[in-house]
Amino acid sequence: MTHTARRIGRSLALVLPVVLVLSGTLAVSAVPWAGQDSDGQMLTASSADVSTRAKSRAPQDVLRDRLLAELQEKDPGVALTHLQREVENRPSLAEHCVSIARALGRAAVEHYGPSRAQAFSRPVCDTAYATGVMRATS
Repeated sequence: MTHTARRIGRSLALVLPVVLVLSGTLAVSAVPWAGQDSDGQMLTASSADVSTRAKSRAPQDVLRDRLLAELQEKDPGVALTHLQREVENRPSLAEHCVSIARALGRAAVEHYGPSRAQAFSRPVCDTAYATGVMRATS
């Protein structure tokens, strides 16, 4: 008799927590929460309006945005100087230098016009800034 009782006790010890957790989860998900007027709205595990975690941005994208803002606030010469310093301080950005300088050139044409933008040209990243200015005027 004690052997059978022990076996039943072990079975219940394994099954009961699982049943309680599942029934508790289902009960909580079926309760309409206070203060909500919509009928039939229930808490679900996945919701369409849940905010997603922002993706981390690449260092070159952060630098590009910062330099473009600096170009608007000050002038392209300051932004190009800071681009050169950043590439010297962080060599991993060197492969992105050309694309960033071209973006600065295009933005300078939009903000200052082609002739004034060209006046800020410097030999940063193999004259990529000048190339950006030229392509923006074409």
